[in-house]
Amino acid sequence: IKPIYYQLKIIITTTNHTSPDFLFQFRKNVSLGIINHKGSYDNFYKIYEEILIYIEDNGYEICGNIRESYNDGVWNRDTEDDWLLEIRIPVRKSSGGDKLMDINIIIGLMVPFAGTALGAMMVLFMKKEMNHSLQKALTGFAAGVMLSASFWSLLIPAVEQASESMGKKAVIPTSIGFCLGMAFLLLIDTLTPHMHIDETVEGPKTNLKKNTMLVLAVVIHNIPEGMAVGVLFAGWMQGNPLVTFTAALSLSIGIAIQNFPEGAIISMPLHANGMSKARACLQGVLSGAVEPIAGFVTILLASLIVPYMPILLSFAAGAMIYVVVEELIPDMSSDDHSNMATVAFLLGFVVMMILDIALG
Repeated sequence: IKPIYYQLKIIITTTNHTSPDFLFQFRKNVSLGIINHKGSYDNFYKIYEEILIYIEDNGYEICGNIRESYNDGVWNRDTEDDWLLEIRIPVRKSSGGDKLMDINIIIGLMVPFAGTALGAMMVLFMKKEMNHSLQKALTGFAAGVMLSASFWSLLIPAVEQASESMGKKAVIPTSIGFCLGMAFLLLIDTLTPHMHIDETVEGPKTNLKKNTMLVLAVVIHNIPEGMAVGVLFAGWMQGNPLVTFTAALSLSIGIAIQNFPEGAIISMPLHANGMSKARACLQGVLSGAVEPIAGFVTILLASLIVPYMPILLSFAAGAMIYVVVEELIPDMSSDDHSNMATVAFLLGFVVMMILDIALG
């Protein structure tokens, strides 16, 4: 069975027989199972037995008329061995499959949050402030993971999907989505008061405490990560053949890996600024809560604009790359320890690339 991303139109004739017009009803969330049988037509009923078992075992149900195409037969082939029959079966996730899918999505959205939470808990076990060189290296690692994920998990699938219907013009929606993603983060970055680890303050003037602005900086960082995970799971939900569950999960795991040091990077400075360990840990954990929220909102939006999935994918990529260029790279390269940070960046990029290729 080969999944194909498409819109199924069912013809509905009008009741007025004098009218030559037809109405079309769109069927959503439908995949097409295609089975090719080569050989005599006498035993092709066995195909139906196999495919019906597959459909039931994998949580699908038939949702339309089955089509048979006799491509090759006695009229153009000399032997029965060369006859070719193609069967097309429209299927969708059954109610039981939807429940399993919902559990998978919840797990996928929560994995990056778990990475942040575990990292934030490191403040409970470390007595001193994090070593400055280590902090730079961890920032470089996070930058490598985010940049790699933007290309392998988001931009490349966006171009491939758009190319199916637009050819070389696929760069247009991909470029639009990428620019919109960067503009979106630029807007949030401009309107939200926040402070970086080096105590550089950005955004409008405010009376917010230093610790609050540190947390807001991490929240801004986490929004595009949640969006990226959400848009891949949304593509999988909609039956997009270019987005598999393992691809979405690999991105989720990759972001969780880079969220672990990020959780420590935010909680330990909070403790160093006078906050208790327990409260610093809680603030670090809560800073990651925006990721599953952003992912869930992205899934809701994607379900409404499925045909524009390439734009959503590239939008998430643009948002993530904005964070890398505007925040992470300056932080990792701001002093003499940038060599270690560069090596960490390399490791982060390779780890995410391996995850995406191996699992995606």
